[in-house]
Amino acid sequence: MSSSSHGLSARQSLLVGITLFSMFFGAGNLILPPLLGYQAGVASVPAVAGFLVTGIGLPVFGVMSCALVGDLDQLGGRVHPRFAFVFAILIYLSIGPCLAIPRTASTAYRMLVPVVAETTGAAAEGAFSPLAIAFSVLFFAAAGVLALRPGKLTRLLGKVTGPALIALIVVVVVSAVAAPLSAPQPVQAPYDRVPLLQGFITGYQTMDVLASVTFGIVIAQNIRGLGVSEDAAVAREVMRAGALMGVLMALVYCGMAAVGTLLGNAAGQVSNGADVLSASATLHFGLAGTVIVAVIFLLACLNVCIGLLCCCAEFFSEKFPRVPYRAWVAGFAVFSCVVSVAGLDAILAFSVPLLNALYPVAIVLVLMGMLHRLVDRAPRVWAWVAVTAAVVSAATSLRDVLAPGAWLPFDALPLADLGFNWVVPVLAAVAAGVVHSRLVAGAAVPATR
Repeated sequence: MSSSSHGLSARQSLLVGITLFSMFFGAGNLILPPLLGYQAGVASVPAVAGFLVTGIGLPVFGVMSCALVGDLDQLGGRVHPRFAFVFAILIYLSIGPCLAIPRTASTAYRMLVPVVAETTGAAAEGAFSPLAIAFSVLFFAAAGVLALRPGKLTRLLGKVTGPALIALIVVVVVSAVAAPLSAPQPVQAPYDRVPLLQGFITGYQTMDVLASVTFGIVIAQNIRGLGVSEDAAVAREVMRAGALMGVLMALVYCGMAAVGTLLGNAAGQVSNGADVLSASATLHFGLAGTVIVAVIFLLACLNVCIGLLCCCAEFFSEKFPRVPYRAWVAGFAVFSCVVSVAGLDAILAFSVPLLNALYPVAIVLVLMGMLHRLVDRAPRVWAWVAVTAAVVSAATSLRDVLAPGAWLPFDALPLADLGFNWVVPVLAAVAAGVVHSRLVAGAAVPATR
């Protein structure tokens, strides 16, 4: 083995970075940048800049935060052990079998429908169609088998499926840039007002920070499998992988935004990023372009599915060791297969509000993890900030589900109209946590004399 206990070689670091990129880069990451480029038009540069700040900055911070502080348990444990346990379970379920894993198969299948229709003339639509059921079974069977050995992800995602995905994306991007289909068009809503800010909001909506605090456990395992044994060295390599992942995502995001910008009005009016990619590739390559885009989505969804199965199974096998890792993989794969075919809409109605409630909490934990040396000087800040973010986001999510028209006091706060009604309460919680920490420290001094 060429690596040592002190670190990875440059080649191995690149493999781990590609592996982490592949675990993150799913259908949502494919869809948002092309649509941003298409809608932002001549204002694409500031819109993409804003998108990169949150779309890449937050997940990279999440990976690095876990490298600095520890896994999600240790990050949440700074608030309270029970909080860490409940919060971790909710995150793993919401980004795993209750939403993201089932959606990988359904999204990949939807992108294959045009290919099947054009090549065979057969109608493939419908969640209960024989083709949809067969595809889901094969998809999750393959993902489940490949997830049985989480320590070998760098061999699969880093050397095979990840590079293949990047290569196909490069084909689509290069064709769009080398032979533009249209000049950039005038700015469309919502980028017609402060495109930099709107790009920032769009990047926030990727919600990749939720995955970032869960992927560290599998990436660290792969790094140890490459011969790095010292905890400090593993943490450094996880941070390096996060940085490499960020660079790769930035390059791909910029390229795919360019695809949308240079499509312009060549394909008429399109409503989502998948249509932007398909239209550009099809206009350049014909049916082959449609196939290329379908394969891109298939690889991206398969990579994410494998990564999420590994992370979820690793977590639950550690928390509930009576059920072995492989049984968790099989159970999550079977459950996700059933949901993807029969009940995705119903489970989305439950999972999306849960994600919206968890996301601000994950963000504040990640930011505090990045600044843990400073925050640990006032340890009560952890609980004040996390609980405040949880209360505001949970109340907002419940309102949005049960009474969408109802008014909450948080709605009157600055940034509330942009979806950031939790920011001001969190800043107030920081101040309260600092004061609380000083009061506790002051009260403890006489007791120690």
